[in-house]
Amino acid sequence: MKGNKVLWSMMLSAGLLALSAQAQARVEFDVNVAPPPDRVEVVPAPRPGYTWQKGYWNWEDGRYAWHEGRYIRDREGHRYVEPEWKHEGEHYRLHTGHWDDED
Repeated sequence: MKGNKVLWSMMLSAGLLALSAQAQARVEFDVNVAPPPDRVEVVPAPRPGYTWQKGYWNWEDGRYAWHEGRYIRDREGHRYVEPEWKHEGEHYRLHTGHWDDED
């Protein structure tokens, strides 16, 4: 019985680690319609230990939806790459915001 508890604990831990890794994944997809122009945002005063993530258009349920800019906590040893729509051939692709290792 004790062996079963250990096994279940190990399986639960592995599952939680997998979910954590999945939450960090970047999502990229193609859209045939160009995104609207970015909205003008008033950026609040800088906050120590935080980086401003500008607002961006996301593709949701077959249409563009605006995501307001916000402060996100800095990650030591990383730099933040802003979300960006790129025109690639006949499509547009969102490269989502993410943290990259500093070079």
